Amino acid sequence: MDDLDFMREALALAKQASEQGEVPVGCVITRGEEIVGRGYNRRETDKSALAHAEIQAIDEACKRLGGWRLWECTLYVTLEPCAMCAGAILNARIGRVVYGSAGGRDLVSLRASMERIPAVKAQLAAFPSGALHQLDQQLEDLNDLAALIGQTLVDEPPFSVREGEMIRDGFDPEVDRLRGILHGGKSFLAQMEAEEKEKTGIRTLKIGYNKVFGYYIEVSNSFRDQVPDHYIRKQTLVNGERYITQELKDLEHDVLTAKDRDAALEYELFSSLRAKLAASVTRVQLAASLIAQLDTLCSFAAVAVKNNYCRPSVDESGVIEIQGGRHPVVEKMRSDALFVPNDTIMGAKEDRVSIITGPNMAGKSTYMRQVALIVLMAQVGSFVPAHDAHIGVVDRIFTRIGASDDLSAGQSTFMVEMTEVAQILKHATARSLLILDEIGRGTSTFDGMAIARAVLEYAANPKKLGAKTLFATHYHELTAIEAELSNVKNYNIAVKKRGKDMIFLRKIVPGAADESYGVEVANLAGLPGTVITRARQLLQELEAGTAPAQPREQPEADQVSMLDMSSQAVCQELQKVAVETLTPIEAMNLLFRLKQML
Repeated sequence: MDDLDFMREALALAKQASEQGEVPVGCVITRGEEIVGRGYNRRETDKSALAHAEIQAIDEACKRLGGWRLWECTLYVTLEPCAMCAGAILNARIGRVVYGSAGGRDLVSLRASMERIPAVKAQLAAFPSGALHQLDQQLEDLNDLAALIGQTLVDEPPFSVREGEMIRDGFDPEVDRLRGILHGGKSFLAQMEAEEKEKTGIRTLKIGYNKVFGYYIEVSNSFRDQVPDHYIRKQTLVNGERYITQELKDLEHDVLTAKDRDAALEYELFSSLRAKLAASVTRVQLAASLIAQLDTLCSFAAVAVKNNYCRPSVDESGVIEIQGGRHPVVEKMRSDALFVPNDTIMGAKEDRVSIITGPNMAGKSTYMRQVALIVLMAQVGSFVPAHDAHIGVVDRIFTRIGASDDLSAGQSTFMVEMTEVAQILKHATARSLLILDEIGRGTSTFDGMAIARAVLEYAANPKKLGAKTLFATHYHELTAIEAELSNVKNYNIAVKKRGKDMIFLRKIVPGAADESYGVEVANLAGLPGTVITRARQLLQELEAGTAPAQPREQPEADQVSMLDMSSQAVCQELQKVAVETLTPIEAMNLLFRLKQML
């Protein structure tokens, strides 16, 4: 059981209090998964100021546990504890309190949402069958709760529930009376003054106020003989007398305490409203859940139409076939370039493992992520970003992408990687989808290659795991596994070379990559030309199996060559030129500028 389950128990007790004419407050106390104390408001029933829900629950818990210290307990109550109950909670050493805390604005917002449900149901009524029809049948309009909130609260209540001014006029006679006194105190005094003049016949009678004895009635000496006997003389003046009456003192008390009494009464009425709503929390939560489902379906539909998604075929075949798959996020973020779609074929038995090779930045990680996202979207009921998709249900999707360390735990990048791989292999099944990117890159070449191959063989072996796996790697030696295991297939990211330059085609094609293109990627990243040249020289020597030779001494290399700088400037200028649209005169001008730059 969780907090929500225990709060439901408290709400059930609050409902019992309401049925008995009490302010609906319920409370339970738990220790672990066990309820050790229950209580609900019984002040009117027991004729006791102590019969609060919290007090009763604490008393029962103490008796049951055999002590007054409730160290390991949690108290759940449907309303905020009062000052008395808060003191009892502290005295009992209760470590955690969970209570209802919705404010006036929260309830008004809830009412606004409830009032829109009939319109939603009216639209759902157009669907005689299917999931939308089921939602319509289960969705309750909650008109009674919306009306209750609307009758009780003003449209714009204050932030605090203890300031008053949140109960609607006409809802409670006492609140209306106190507000009349609070906002119309002078008119009340004027009315009383007129009434006293009429009853006594004293034309000069006036009602005033001072800080010594509050409100008073002042009568001039000429009318002293007409003062009624129930007037109590308080002060003698030169020209008259000042008196008080019990009625005047009552009015004074009402005027001076109206604000506090109104705020207290409004809070009590609000608490009662909140408790009534809490007793129907199951209805509200069900409606919220159904609306959330409908919102999700509408979002799915809107995205599918806007982005040209297809309806996938989902079954238990274990096959994943995607035609023209796209990454739903990357294709929207890269508005400056056309996203290249790719196909994916992973059979139930054959071709369950795909080894993907190719240079960095070519799109291996994006491709693997898009496959995982398409599978996930299909299984949650969404259309998918593809031309066509057949998705065999997977039980879990595991990913190991990226590199990071955990300094707080003292774990290196490689240790974090191995820990995550261990968890994947431990919990994955033959029905799982594994996304593994560059396993083993955080250690030495031979160690990393050995680990990567072992993981790949384990994932591919149906007797050990046999999970559908996308495995990206720069270890080209691993591509030989295709010839050894029937369910392994090699793929690579197509690259087109133009001299020393290369273009990423972003297309997944069968077969292994012919090279890593690491030096070319470094060139694209902007490494200095001398570094790239030396890297190519060293790469040729290493591939030939010879020891790298020391670079020849070039004394001038320590100095900046003006010719190199100018050459770079010329190249940059040439790259900006659109040769196909260049006129003869523009070409002559360009040559002149380039000559000046050399």
